[in-house]
Amino acid sequence: MRVSRRSSVDPFIVMDVMEAARRAEAAGRHIIHMEVGQPGTGAPRAATEALTRAMADGPLGYTVALGLPALRARIARLYGDWYNVDLNPDRVVITPGSSGGFLLAFTALFDTGDRVGIGAPGYPSYRQILSALDLTPVDLQTAPENRLQPVAADIAGLDLAGLMVASPANPTGTMLDRAAMQALTEAAAAQNAAFISDEIYHGIEYEAKAVSALEITDEAYVINSFSKYFSMTGWRVGWMVVPDDHVRVIERIAQNMFICAPHASQIAALAAMDETAELDANLRVYRENRALMLAGLPAAGFTRIAPPDGAFYVYADVTDLTGDSRAFAAEILEKAGVAVTPGLDFDPVRGHGTLRFSYARSTEDIAEGLERLKIFMQGR
Repeated sequence: MRVSRRSSVDPFIVMDVMEAARRAEAAGRHIIHMEVGQPGTGAPRAATEALTRAMADGPLGYTVALGLPALRARIARLYGDWYNVDLNPDRVVITPGSSGGFLLAFTALFDTGDRVGIGAPGYPSYRQILSALDLTPVDLQTAPENRLQPVAADIAGLDLAGLMVASPANPTGTMLDRAAMQALTEAAAAQNAAFISDEIYHGIEYEAKAVSALEITDEAYVINSFSKYFSMTGWRVGWMVVPDDHVRVIERIAQNMFICAPHASQIAALAAMDETAELDANLRVYRENRALMLAGLPAAGFTRIAPPDGAFYVYADVTDLTGDSRAFAAEILEKAGVAVTPGLDFDPVRGHGTLRFSYARSTEDIAEGLERLKIFMQGR
């Protein structure tokens, strides 16, 4: 059968690395996973208990397209608690993970061929989803002196219909402070470009609280998820906040694309939001792992790194070690039994010289992985 031109998207390389690691494990090897951005913990216990009760009460069916009203109200309250933002729950839309949010946002905001700026390095699926929708991703080559985040000057004269930012960012973990976020929102508005803020790693910060775009403007799309801070990757539930006059636009698209986010996941997500003690315990693990990484990676020979402000990644410049990050990652997996992600996933131009290390797993795994990396590098 014929295949559409739009379907010719690049693979998500980290998923290929995961498959190679799975094959190694199936062959009997013990692999340390530093490739995938997935918490080593499961959903908070209260989430699974709430779902168990709900399933005993009766069948779960469709919810309205925008999501359970109680969950939307609880998310609105989170913005008051975390950012001192008074948010109308009507502006909150529950989505099938942040990926569902990206599809809804890009479909609602852009027409065929529109140019959308994304920071490089950045989450690879932005680029691929845009391409699959016949939109034009425009990579903004960010600079180390800007902590690999876009700045207003990067979008000047690019004729963008939209700008997407992420703070804390994947793969770098760096954040935009309030001044930087405001400068970008103003630069986007000046060229009539829609502003989208990916805030999926909010809650996982170490030195300062991440800034939400909603602290600065209501004229933005904000996308978040229960996958990272709330440790619910496999539940596929997230949310977005949109301007008042976009709610009905999103609702119509969501009704047709998804009907609704999974009812079961929404019930679990609502219960998870009040489990601060368990979630803070997870954050303490990430904090300890981060300290281990910032000491252990340079000790192993990966010296060109910037301390991450949030998320659970370290992005390393390895141009002094290799010119082929994909082959280097494969060598590390084969010889050290540590799975890491080549930077080509995040930056098609400069990613041949970078690696991403995730420290989302247990502290025991991170310590073991760093020791393996040290031994591997000593033997090269």
